[in-house]
Amino acid sequence: MREIKAEEITGLIREMCITANKILPNDLCGKIEQGFESEKNELPKSIMKTICDNLTCAKELDIPICQDTGMAVIFAEIGQGVHIVGGGFEDAVNEGVRQGYTDGLLRKSVVIDPLKRVNTNDNTPAVIHTRIVDGDKIKFTVAPKGFGSENMSKIKMFTPSATVEDIVSFVVDVVKTAGGNPCPPMVLGIGIGGDFEQCAYLSKKALCRNVSMRNSDPFYAELEEKMLKAVNETNVGPQGFGGKTTALAVNIEKSATHIAGLPVSVNVGCHVTRHIMKIL
Repeated sequence: MREIKAEEITGLIREMCITANKILPNDLCGKIEQGFESEKNELPKSIMKTICDNLTCAKELDIPICQDTGMAVIFAEIGQGVHIVGGGFEDAVNEGVRQGYTDGLLRKSVVIDPLKRVNTNDNTPAVIHTRIVDGDKIKFTVAPKGFGSENMSKIKMFTPSATVEDIVSFVVDVVKTAGGNPCPPMVLGIGIGGDFEQCAYLSKKALCRNVSMRNSDPFYAELEEKMLKAVNETNVGPQGFGGKTTALAVNIEKSATHIAGLPVSVNVGCHVTRHIMKIL
C-alpha cells in the first residue's frame, strides 16, 4: 500500500489549475495553427491570426488564455493500492482548486446554488469524477470548462433505429445552433452509448483526448473524420464569421448501452479546450 498525503494532492491540483488556464496543449495549438494556414479569405484568416497571437501573449505575459477560466472539472483514476492520509480526497482536490484560482488570480465563476446565485468566491466545489483502477498511483486530468461552450452542448436519446447519418446530422445541427456562441473553432467531444448520464460523461472525457489522436477503433476513427468534414462544411467559421475552420477536431468516446437505447451527447469545447494531465 502506497501512502499519498492529502497535501500533495492539493499542491498538484493547485499547479494544474493555474497551468491549464495559461498554456494550451501543444496538439491543440498545432491544430489552431493549421486552421490559420488553411483559411484563404481575409476575415477568417485574420481571426485565426488573432487567436494564435492570443495564445502567444498569454504564455509570454503569464496570464489566462481566456477570461472565463471555467468550472474546474477533475478526472481522477485512483490506484487501488493508494492510501490517502492527512485528509479526505475530495477536500484535498477542492482545496487545490481554491488555492489555484486564488493564487493564480483566475476568475472565480462558481455559485453555490443554481437559483440563489451566490458566488463561492474560490471557484469550488469542483466537478470530480473518480475511478478505481489497478496500481498505486493517481492520474489526474484537470479540465477547466467555460460556459460559453458548455451552454451549447446537447444530448439526444436516439432509438436503435437511428442511422450513422442521423447521428452526424444531430452533431451538425448542434454546431449550427451554437453558431459563434462557443467561440469557434470548436473541439467537439461526442459520447455514444451508456445511459443518459454516462453518455454526457463520455463526451466531456472525449474533450480531454489529444486532438491529433483518432479513436483506436477504425470504425469510430472514420466517423470522427466524417463528422469533422460535415461540421466544417457548415461555414460557421472562426468566431461565427464564416470560413473553413468551424471545428479543429471531433473526438468520440463510446460505451455499451441498453438494447432499447442509443444515447448521443455533444459536449462543445471552444478553441481553448483546456486540459492537463499529471500522475502522482
